[in-house]
Amino acid sequence: MVSTNYAPEHTGIGPYSTQIAEHLAATGADTHVLAGMPHYPAWRVAEGYRGRWRIRERRGGVTVHRRRHTVPPRQTALRRALFEASLLAHGAVAPPRIRPDVVLTQMPSLAGGVLGGRLARQSGVPHVVVVQDLMGAAAEQSGIQGGGRAAALAGAVEARVLRGAAVVGVVHESFVDRVTAMGVPRARVHVVPNWTHVEGPSGDRERTRARLGWSEKDTVLLHAGNMGLKQGLEVLVEAARLADQEAAPVRIVLMGDGNQRAHLQRLAEGVASLSFLPPADAQEFPDVLAAADVLAVTQKASVLDMSLPSKLTSYFMTGRPVIASVAAEGGTAQEVLRSGAGSVIAPEDPKALLAEVRALADDPEQASRLGRKSESGWKTPALASGLGTQSITMHRSSTCR
Repeated sequence: MVSTNYAPEHTGIGPYSTQIAEHLAATGADTHVLAGMPHYPAWRVAEGYRGRWRIRERRGGVTVHRRRHTVPPRQTALRRALFEASLLAHGAVAPPRIRPDVVLTQMPSLAGGVLGGRLARQSGVPHVVVVQDLMGAAAEQSGIQGGGRAAALAGAVEARVLRGAAVVGVVHESFVDRVTAMGVPRARVHVVPNWTHVEGPSGDRERTRARLGWSEKDTVLLHAGNMGLKQGLEVLVEAARLADQEAAPVRIVLMGDGNQRAHLQRLAEGVASLSFLPPADAQEFPDVLAAADVLAVTQKASVLDMSLPSKLTSYFMTGRPVIASVAAEGGTAQEVLRSGAGSVIAPEDPKALLAEVRALADDPEQASRLGRKSESGWKTPALASGLGTQSITMHRSSTCR
């Protein structure tokens, strides 16, 4: 497997790459992963990995080959290009010395796709790509500085990687048209949704709220996960500012890390209804989600078909309603509406967001109905039966067909 993101990263793509690799190892496959240094979502290399060029380690029965690369604390098109170039250069000059039977690449990143294709060609074996985010569309839609100029180049490299793959998996059907437009035959494209990589909550909800300092009188709206550009989290800051002005019993909480956290903290100075939490560990995470009253997923209005937030698979395990401040025509809106577990409102509209939170607070029966829908739709199907790899069985939402 080639995946820039891997454990101990516990948000984003890392958990999916890790669980696939560990599942394959558990079936008896000699499984190797070419990965970067752990850095997400903080965009800082994790303690214990800093200053090291190459590491070979065993995790969960998997041999992980790590290569050093740049980690830009702030995202621009140029810095992202340097990040990709460093991944590609180090992975190319120092590949794992193994001869695989199949190469499975998780994209992003672009460098991972190029490296995966190169390793597969050198060994004369199939290259299977699972598309978690569409990189060309991401450069175009996410608002990254210089992204418009980079989109065409990123899209061209991405298209070349996908056309060369034996099989392409996409995590949502909204990606299919873009992938086939790149010249990938439709017969090679399979929808392989992600699963939930967290367990349901197990702690005492009132105790968790008390520990976090959340009053029972307040309606807590929680956003958990990466604080990046595409999330457009400014809408939550402005909704909290409105809550201050209206003296609304609403607390908005941003939990996690990312390259926009410092910017959001500066923007939120003096806003009493907004607070920040550091990322929760894997055991605590479900309990914090369940302690909130409402869970938020936000995206910029320009984000349509380039990604599907991995947080949804965690949110849908909590029994809490979800508010999606996203474009109505995008895949994220489709998933929330399909689940029946939440509502979709216009993106980048803090007034509408606060109004929806207050409406749920005023109608606890509706909030409970939505929460029950989110809990009820979890099964254990084969994730990758159409990929030409071994069947991978894990939990996923029945809404993600």
